[in-house]
Amino acid sequence: MKDSSNKLNLPGFSVSVKALFTGYIMVVGIGLMMAGLQVMLTHGMADGKFGISVDDIVYSYYGNRSGSKLESKLNGSMADKASAEEKFIIIDWVQEGSADKEVWQETIKPIIDKNCIMCHAHMHGMELGEYEQLAAYAEVDEGASVSNLAKVSHIHLFGISFIFFFVGLIFVFAVGFNRWIKATIIIVPFVFLIIDITAWWLTKINPGFAWFVIIGGMGYSLAAAIMLLTSLYQMWIMPLRNKESNENVFIDIPKN
Repeated sequence: MKDSSNKLNLPGFSVSVKALFTGYIMVVGIGLMMAGLQVMLTHGMADGKFGISVDDIVYSYYGNRSGSKLESKLNGSMADKASAEEKFIIIDWVQEGSADKEVWQETIKPIIDKNCIMCHAHMHGMELGEYEQLAAYAEVDEGASVSNLAKVSHIHLFGISFIFFFVGLIFVFAVGFNRWIKATIIIVPFVFLIIDITAWWLTKINPGFAWFVIIGGMGYSLAAAIMLLTSLYQMWIMPLRNKESNENVFIDIPKN
């Protein structure tokens, strides 16, 4: 009989430990899919078409400098929030160049109150209830502001790194990997997260860096998927196939 005390790995863990890890993996997996959907519905609609493209990234961070941010939103991610006639009225108000306050009070504000205020009244930094707030969006679209980039960057770096830490910690207990390949898979999401966030700032300066935002997101998503699916397979499928291991994952045993 094999000594089960050395089974410090995913196939050899108790059912309780596997249940804990599986619950976390399921919630994180669903959370990552929801994050992907949210990106598709916001940044992915920046050019008015569903799906992430280079133009979406450029419009989100560098801006569409041929027009105002308000026009970009109404023709992109917010296109379904008002009727065609209402959008025309707002865009015409912007393109007149003056963003007249009297017209705002009589014509624009009722449209905003009807279609936008329900959400934007509670979105810090994106309120639209007052003339000055909307007038700021009538200026040339220069993409995300530096203050907003700083806020979103630190939230992503702290929050997503915690997710990748625990995903990687579970994957540490996987067996059958070359130690350097395993270490590479674990570190890759952190590297690509840094590439992704850095590319936001670089794209803000030069739209040519937009490709690195896509590469960064794809890189850490793929690595996370490999770790999550591998962990589930080794915890539940391998024992059913009588594939056990006495490998202690905390010790690197060099080859002779």
